[in-house]
Amino acid sequence: MQAINKPLKKILKYLGSISPANKVRIYLLNLAGYCIGNQVYIGEGFLVIDKLQDRKNVIIGDRVSIAPRVICITASDPNNSKIAPYVTCKHGTVTIEDDAWIGAGSIIMPDVSVGAGAVVGAGSVVTKNVESYTVVAGVPARKIKKIDLINLK
Repeated sequence: MQAINKPLKKILKYLGSISPANKVRIYLLNLAGYCIGNQVYIGEGFLVIDKLQDRKNVIIGDRVSIAPRVICITASDPNNSKIAPYVTCKHGTVTIEDDAWIGAGSIIMPDVSVGAGAVVGAGSVVTKNVESYTVVAGVPARKIKKIDLINLK
């Protein structure tokens, strides 16, 4: 796909977040430049906070379920504030691997990967990578338990 201009990407992101139909949300977010796998559900109000660069800064694997009002932050800085020279700006890709489930209202910070089959509890703030088949929850998100794949039916 060729690079799209910033105003168009912003419009596509907005329309993707408010669309009532999952397939339309995914289509618009793909057009905006995000990499979204197959059989993915993205709830209404999904928001990506980024710098609008035309790069694959959000990667979502196959069979991922993202509940409503989830926020993925790929860029965070103080903009024009006087404190800008004194703080570290954070930029990085958010990756959600195959079969992960992200609970409603969760926030995923820059440069974080949520492993395959991981579960993020509703309202969590994910600041560090989440291991595959692990349940995390809280602010900041902490490991609750490992998912027992042997006894998984």
